[in-house]
Amino acid sequence: MCGRFAITLPNDAMARLFTAAPANDLPDGPNYNVCPTTRIHVVAGSEGGRRLVGMRWGFVPRWYTSMSDGPLLINARAETIAQKPAFREACRERRCLIPVSGFYEWTRDSSGVRWPWYIKGPDTLALAGVWQNWGRGGESVESCAIVTTAANAAMSPIHHRMPVVVDRADWGLWLGEEGHGAARLMRAPDEGLLRFHPVDRAVNSNRASGPDLIAPVSRDNPEPSQ
Repeated sequence: MCGRFAITLPNDAMARLFTAAPANDLPDGPNYNVCPTTRIHVVAGSEGGRRLVGMRWGFVPRWYTSMSDGPLLINARAETIAQKPAFREACRERRCLIPVSGFYEWTRDSSGVRWPWYIKGPDTLALAGVWQNWGRGGESVESCAIVTTAANAAMSPIHHRMPVVVDRADWGLWLGEEGHGAARLMRAPDEGLLRFHPVDRAVNSNRASGPDLIAPVSRDNPEPSQ
């Protein structure tokens, strides 16, 4: 599962990092509380080279008559993505990278209280994604979903699912620039890649914003447990 994340890298730095041509209407940043249905930064391949564009986070299948015609598809499971009607064509033809500075997950204590954690790498993470161009009645939108897989041992105390993180050396393969073989990338990252720390419960609100959301906080129960 990946249902909330942060992106703090400026647009021009993001374009340089991914060697991508930036669109003119990229989302504003930084954003420390990116929520589903938000327009997010996406790196997609094209015949003219990589492009950095804004897409709706919430994949809209072609057969939806409106963007809210069915379930909100923010994640696509790696184990079934090639078989699911919503994702199987995009998995073959429209893979993308979603830059994030880190993402959030939650655990619950014995009282049912949700406690947030911020998970990050040593640098900007490139999450595996798939995208779709949907249109009805003159309305058109590009939308995407994050590919997830079973959590590795380091992540599993917080959540049983995690995003697929694509190593920099594999960006071209995932984007379809280097032939076939992208399926092998849909796995959990090495256990040493990600670090996590508890953050303030303010992030439980999708209206919260600001850098304090990712700042470490002290807790009486600092160790994650589900």
